[in-house]
Amino acid sequence: MITMKWVAGAALLACTGALVACGGDADKAPTTTAGTPTPPAATLSSSSAPAVATDSLLSGKREITMARVQGSGDALELSGRLEEGGDTGGRVLFVPTPIGGDRYVIKAFGTKDDHPANDEPSCWQVNGLDIEPELTIEAAVCDVDNPIQRFTIVAKGAGTYAIGSETRFLQHAAGNGLILKELGNAPLGSTFRFVDRGPADRKPVN
Repeated sequence: MITMKWVAGAALLACTGALVACGGDADKAPTTTAGTPTPPAATLSSSSAPAVATDSLLSGKREITMARVQGSGDALELSGRLEEGGDTGGRVLFVPTPIGGDRYVIKAFGTKDDHPANDEPSCWQVNGLDIEPELTIEAAVCDVDNPIQRFTIVAKGAGTYAIGSETRFLQHAAGNGLILKELGNAPLGSTFRFVDRGPADRKPVN
């Protein structure tokens, strides 16, 4: 009988010194696997995620002109096909509109002169009548679901960009102008500089 009282007294002292062992701290959240404490709430907050940098020129909200860095500096122009400084009265104001990832539909507009035709967009499209390995870009009615109107635009530093379609890149070829071609092991030979020309606030007729 004396032994039983001694055991009960020892157990009471153990509970007094170590509440966790006796369930006195049961309201606290349990830890995960032994040795791996539950992460503090702050580390799980979305506010701790790094901010994603946004390029306003690729936001779909700005009109831009484009020029090939390695060329004469003439603006790109979309008439029958995409050219450099063709002076054919084509469209020289572009709005890269993001559709996910680094893919864009590139809308083309004429100058802002209140002429309805200039405010109705055309879009860049790979010319389906061309034969590999050199493909050109033509103007077409905009269709975001058309895969040959989806282009990649990737920043290359110092305010320059590479423009591509699938595995091809927009390059300059002597005698053939701007074409889309596979690079293979060749270096990227053409990059483009974008210049902000104001808000993309056209009001098309339809």
